[in-house]
Amino acid sequence: MTTETKTAPELAAEAKALFDAKIDEVKGIATDLQGRMAKGEDLTKSAKELADQAITGMNEAKARVDELEQKLARRGSDDGALEVKSYGAQLAESEQLKGYIDRGAQGSMRIELKAITSASGSAGGLIVSQRDPGITDMPKRPDVILRDLVTVVPTTSASIDFAKQTVRTNAAAPVAEGNTKPYSNYGWSRVSTPVRTLAHLAKLTRQAMDDAPQLQGEIDSEMRYGLALAEDAQILLGDGTGENLLGMMPQATPYALPTGATTPTTSIDKLRAGVLQATLALYSPTAFVLNPIDWYNIELTKDAANGYIFANPLQMAGPILWGRPVAATVSMAAGSWLTGDFKRAATLYDRMTVEVLISSENADDFEKNLFTMRAEERLAMAVKRPAALVKGTF
Repeated sequence: MTTETKTAPELAAEAKALFDAKIDEVKGIATDLQGRMAKGEDLTKSAKELADQAITGMNEAKARVDELEQKLARRGSDDGALEVKSYGAQLAESEQLKGYIDRGAQGSMRIELKAITSASGSAGGLIVSQRDPGITDMPKRPDVILRDLVTVVPTTSASIDFAKQTVRTNAAAPVAEGNTKPYSNYGWSRVSTPVRTLAHLAKLTRQAMDDAPQLQGEIDSEMRYGLALAEDAQILLGDGTGENLLGMMPQATPYALPTGATTPTTSIDKLRAGVLQATLALYSPTAFVLNPIDWYNIELTKDAANGYIFANPLQMAGPILWGRPVAATVSMAAGSWLTGDFKRAATLYDRMTVEVLISSENADDFEKNLFTMRAEERLAMAVKRPAALVKGTF
């Protein structure tokens, strides 16, 4: 078995055995010197040589133990893991050894070395586990952005009522003096949109919170993120049934190529035609909403010389098309797109911003040492100008 594959107790035992052997050698040298001195021999030179041998032997032993100690450190013990000094350090710093050498290695010597193994024979204080205080979470979507596209206002009501213009017949024209003026026709209808609640719950144990205080903050963050995902999907795709919001895609105007416009041949062309459609409806589109796959395909568009149209791959380029930002989100189905004047088209009403509460008084939580976390928000969605939004497919 090599040193690299030995366990910590085996390495410690080997170190102790090595020093025991060297101490026995020193004792043997001292006993020999005492016997020869008793016979009247001149030992000045011999004592020096033997002392040099003893020091050399101890230095070799210390180097060996230092090597073992380094190998042991590489096995996972940190800088402060050693509860007692190693055998090499204890022996090198021993006053008994220094005095013994100063006396010419004459007489006997006894050195007490503290054990570096525990009573059970394990590595004891040599190996201490290291705790990383961080918590590794799963990846989060970086594209929860649709709230930023629309107008957001607070409300204190349980429903939103607004007047929506439904008729505009403009009869304005030049009129000769004395003739009857033409009447224009305008009409509005009352629309009501209810405030809906987005919410979810999570359980966590009292023990988990006590052992990892930051866990509560992590769960808080996860629950807020979960609400943001649900909100993102509702703003874009909510169908208005049950407790769902009525989102933008269900109310947007279907794409129809304006009369006289050149037929688009690429995805980029079709998006430009969508901008034209909204522009002819008297709105100014502010962005595009695409699936990341569709935006990827557009970014890879090349010219006849096989060069990228949008950017140099070695440089960072913002997601912009036809001078308008591109919001690439997986909430949008691949192959579909949306453009329009989002600020004018839709309004998001915040009745209650995200709230995260924690309680031990839910169901049998108290008996089971559990906590229940609840995250919720209340909001309403109103698409007031559907013509300002144009949707289509590639």
